[in-house]
Amino acid sequence: MELFIPALALILILPSLLLIKIRTKPAWQNLPPGRSGWPFLGETMEFVRANWEGCADKFVRDRVQKYNSTVFRTSLMGEPVAVLCGAAGNKFMFSNEGTKVARWWPDSFRRLIGRSLPLLTGVEAIARRKLLMAGFLNVESLKKCVPTMDELTRRYLMTHWEGSLQSIFPLINEGKEELQVHPSVKPYMFELACRLFMSITEPELLSRLFDQFNIFLKGLVEFSLNIPGTRFYHAMRAADTLRRELRALVKHRRVELERKVASSEQDLLSYLLVNADGDGNFMSEEEIINHMLAVLIAEYDTLSSAISLLMKYLGELPRVYEQVLQEQMEIARSKAPGELLIWEDLQRMKYSWNVISEVLRIAPPVAGTFREALVDITFEGYTIPKGWKLYWSAAYTHKDPSCYPNAMEFDESRFEGTGPPPFSYATFGGGPRMCMGIEFVRLAILIFLHNLV
Repeated sequence: MELFIPALALILILPSLLLIKIRTKPAWQNLPPGRSGWPFLGETMEFVRANWEGCADKFVRDRVQKYNSTVFRTSLMGEPVAVLCGAAGNKFMFSNEGTKVARWWPDSFRRLIGRSLPLLTGVEAIARRKLLMAGFLNVESLKKCVPTMDELTRRYLMTHWEGSLQSIFPLINEGKEELQVHPSVKPYMFELACRLFMSITEPELLSRLFDQFNIFLKGLVEFSLNIPGTRFYHAMRAADTLRRELRALVKHRRVELERKVASSEQDLLSYLLVNADGDGNFMSEEEIINHMLAVLIAEYDTLSSAISLLMKYLGELPRVYEQVLQEQMEIARSKAPGELLIWEDLQRMKYSWNVISEVLRIAPPVAGTFREALVDITFEGYTIPKGWKLYWSAAYTHKDPSCYPNAMEFDESRFEGTGPPPFSYATFGGGPRMCMGIEFVRLAILIFLHNLV
């Protein structure tokens, strides 16, 4: 009898429990089409391979065609992921930042980059963003950088390109030698970022940082297996070395600031050491170092890829090159011999910037980024559960024929007037988390292009 009563109660309650389960199930049944792939691995290998091979849009495009849907589900790095495609997907992501979605990064990225702006959310992220903008990435600060960037670019091209080309030009015509743009541009862009953000000029230190930074980059979006032989393992070792070098730099800079040898306005590092955010909070030493690494990631890799791709299209499109050359020569003729570029000169490079924008449309350096669903989300008639990760793809959207007719054709006129349709051009992201370094990127590429042509 003692066992009968609990058993009877369970029998009576069970239908109610099943009813609750049945009532909550429809939302989960309405998931976007897709597949989870291999256990834990999911479709990560296909996703990473497409990115490394420079065809990030293929991973998304193949599944859009397969499922006949601009939203689909997959599994990446052990997480269920919904991919939202096209301008509508971008609009949803960018418009709901902080309410329905929040920035999310794979575990490998979080462990390598540490506490810094990319990982912060809410009020704290806003405060840090304002501090970084005030410290270096605002217009007034960037105006002062233009002559320095011009001088560095001239010296780089004369030393590493012009001299080399003069000595090998006869061989180029015979197809025996070439100057490889991307490997050549990478150390230049790294030096430019280190010089402007941290005032690093010592060749030995730059060389050490550059070698370790490239190892560090390769582990950012990988399985976080800290096992000897994996990319993540080597990236973790490189991260330790980078932080050790930057920690010594920070300590040295503090001494220089105390002795008035360095100025709080000379670069971003000094600014962060001296200034607090709007709430009066100073960054810790480790957080400053993490922020410097985050800034280097954002600027260095983006700029290296963008300039390399720009060179490719200028070489393939003589019509475009001639118009760029004409615009840049008009600016050059307005300058005295040896006179450096200033902010106003760059504002006259409208056609050149349209060309660069079209290059970044066809081949965006950042294919897309992740978000996390803060609540259950309904999109395009499908339900995406809270906690799922979301991915938007600039690479796919930029080749979407509904946004860009003849999407594979190079047409710089797309950026004249009002430009592309809203939310269809996402090279720099969008919404509250739009890339803060847009102006810096614009200056760096235009200055390089001016000196090149």
